[in-house]
Amino acid sequence: MARKISGRNAGTRRAASDEVRGKDVYRPSRDEILRYIAENPDRSGKRDIAKAFALKNDDRIWLKHLLRELQDEGLLEKSRKRLTRAGALPHVAVLDIFGRDAEGTLLARASEQPDGQIVAIKLSRGGNGPTPGVGDRVLAKTFPIEDHIDDNEPAYTARVMKIFEKRSDTALGIFRILKDGTFRIEPVERRQPELVIEKDHQNGAKDGDLVEVVPERASRYGLPRAKVVSVLGSLTNEKAVSMIAIHAHDIPHIFPADVISESEAVKPATLDGKREDWRELPLVTIDPADAKDHDDAVYAEPDTDEKNPGGFIVTVAIADVAAYVRPGTALDNEALKRGNSVYFPDRVVPMLPERISNDLCSLREGVDRPALAVRMTFSAEGRKVRHAFHRIMMRSSARLAYPQAQAAIDGVPDAKTGPILESILKPLWAAYDVLKRGRDSRQPLELDLPERKILLKPDGTVDRVIVPDRLDAHKLIEEFMIQANVAAAETLENKKQKLVYRIHDGPSLAKQESLREFLQTIGLSLARGAAMRPSQFNGILEQVRGGDNEHLVNEVVLRSQSQAEYNPDNIGHFGLNLRRYAHFTSPIRRYADLIVHRALIGSLGLGAGGLTPAEEARLEEIAGLISQTERRAMAAERETIDRLVAGFLAERVDEAFDARISGVVKAGLFVQLPQYGADGFIPVSSLGDDYYHFDEAARALFGERTGKGYQLADRVEVKLVEIAPLAGAMRFEMLTEPKPLPGSKRSFHKTKGQRTRARASQPRRGPRGRR
Repeated sequence: MARKISGRNAGTRRAASDEVRGKDVYRPSRDEILRYIAENPDRSGKRDIAKAFALKNDDRIWLKHLLRELQDEGLLEKSRKRLTRAGALPHVAVLDIFGRDAEGTLLARASEQPDGQIVAIKLSRGGNGPTPGVGDRVLAKTFPIEDHIDDNEPAYTARVMKIFEKRSDTALGIFRILKDGTFRIEPVERRQPELVIEKDHQNGAKDGDLVEVVPERASRYGLPRAKVVSVLGSLTNEKAVSMIAIHAHDIPHIFPADVISESEAVKPATLDGKREDWRELPLVTIDPADAKDHDDAVYAEPDTDEKNPGGFIVTVAIADVAAYVRPGTALDNEALKRGNSVYFPDRVVPMLPERISNDLCSLREGVDRPALAVRMTFSAEGRKVRHAFHRIMMRSSARLAYPQAQAAIDGVPDAKTGPILESILKPLWAAYDVLKRGRDSRQPLELDLPERKILLKPDGTVDRVIVPDRLDAHKLIEEFMIQANVAAAETLENKKQKLVYRIHDGPSLAKQESLREFLQTIGLSLARGAAMRPSQFNGILEQVRGGDNEHLVNEVVLRSQSQAEYNPDNIGHFGLNLRRYAHFTSPIRRYADLIVHRALIGSLGLGAGGLTPAEEARLEEIAGLISQTERRAMAAERETIDRLVAGFLAERVDEAFDARISGVVKAGLFVQLPQYGADGFIPVSSLGDDYYHFDEAARALFGERTGKGYQLADRVEVKLVEIAPLAGAMRFEMLTEPKPLPGSKRSFHKTKGQRTRARASQPRRGPRGRR
């Protein structure tokens, strides 16, 4: 490996060059810049590069233009104010170890890129903890290998930071009774073999039950055998379906005995020297009607300060989880392993045991509860003037549901909201009006994509899918929480306290260009420039509001955005258009918020339970872990909904449905049934007697002969022709005739891979999974 270019090396080289060339200034070559970025992923910002090569004044302007050229050429990508080689792995990544090379070095790939670049694992753990092996999933720091050429050789080395807990030896499957009376286990994952169950090992399972089994030692002949260790329920029951996702994604769902005993032994917090008594302040909780835990409460009142006319004081109180979950305890270790709570339609896999989440930390009406509160003062224009954090004892004066609070404001109060309408609810809404002015001035990204909710019958099967109303009550709580999160990040920055930020990078140049090409196909334009703002996207969305392309443009703008994550290095939050942002308001269900609570407690001297030096040293690792568990939860929740809806529609094969095209690829069309929020696939081979081309810019498939086709977000009618409930997969046929696509590209060379022949007579493919 070539030596790294440090600031000292670059400065020495520049001095030597100056000596030879007089007043001429040494400027590094493009290759030197690219090599430096590859070898120094932690110091690859524009300032870092300028410092490393001792560039000043005009040289920095030259560097800025050079880096822009390298990005435009696709050689560099920008992420978190750092530059990386295009296609590079993140500096901290989750890796799956799949084998060893001839010298015994462990080889891995990124878990999200199973066919991606190979990584060689450095076993330099200093004797701390177990050594990783084949089959392990690890969190690791990655380092690119210079002059990598062969894709079959490692492109990176990596140093392991943490080994994730190994999967247990249990497996899931459907218990089946065959016609000859023997028992089999039908696997729920394709890579699992079919298993034989002896009668003595049935353990009460019935035909169609979802069961957990322990495979026995394989015999030389026949199928492998197993024992049923637990019956999870019928596959028609929602909880059985969610268990498939829990198992497939290794989501811890049973609390260890030491965690339960530790939670049961916790004593309620009391007033002490550091905790203020705010029990007389009429804070209220406003949550979904079916919420079981309540971790935030709010209150607002006009500011009486003459220097702030029309201003408001807003108080947000958040459950003090740090009072009960201390660093290094069994409770804390389990919470970090889970990272967050996971929400299924009829099951919650909580981050913390019920004793903590639904009892001691839930801000119940009329019950004393410890909290961490922030009192924020806003001007009449919605600008935050000041804020202060307090560790308090509070007592919620009312537990309200969103529709209930909204109805009171809309003139229909009930027995609970009537007495507090003037004193509590109206001041909250008046404060929200003030905060809306600040939000409108800030102009965060305003996408309009309704969320769907599955309603279940008492037996756990799907009843219907609805789109809940988006009320001002929802928006009020959301904006109050955003401002509290901003206040937390600002306070910790002012105290020079390390923390985990919630960051959201802007769209990459490649995604911007792709979006720009798409917008041109529908007659819209997007200005060029790397430093885009959410307001530019909002301008596009406003142009299509109420038109035929509204849903389409919202979908495409959403797909152009980066994924939010947790990181100790701050780059701001693009979507919210905020310079600093941290999650503070949900410590019951997110470990990131607990870290921020501890950081506030320690830096403000608010008593016991602050962030420890050991935690500070691990913030990069913790951020990587909880970002991974968040993505894991999202995937599990989405797959469970897919399986539920697929099971619900299993008896409706050959029926027609209204659908919307939700994805376009060379192989065909993904369609979503708006009524159910479920996805399915239409193979291009079933689209008709024409050659179909994929127009990436227009997000469309169009026929070579007719010029007609289908585009992302088109409303279509489809027929369900095949369904696989266990996989959550559905295959459809298109019933709607293709439409003219005048903006699509029709000039193609007929080379291999460019043209897809779509004939109805071709064999149909099996069900396809989600995108």
